[in-house]
Amino acid sequence: MAETITTEQPLSGWDKPELDLSQADWQSGSYGAGDVEIAFVEGFIAMRNGGRPGSPSLIFSPAEWRAFVINARHGEFDLT
Repeated sequence: MAETITTEQPLSGWDKPELDLSQADWQSGSYGAGDVEIAFVEGFIAMRNGGRPGSPSLIFSPAEWRAFVINARHGEFDLT
């Protein structure tokens, strides 16, 4: 059996800064009842699981966020 060797590679194209999200103003689109929260921090959009606020957040540039929202509205991410 061949041995598998993995090495950690830096993320290609990762041009986002390390953001301090400790003072972020997290907002929910479900009047506070939803699990997804977003915050606008230093020109970026952060998204997290509101039920697990200590878990990692996704960071979007404004262009990435716009593409995500447009595609979500068109049902690209519907799993049903």
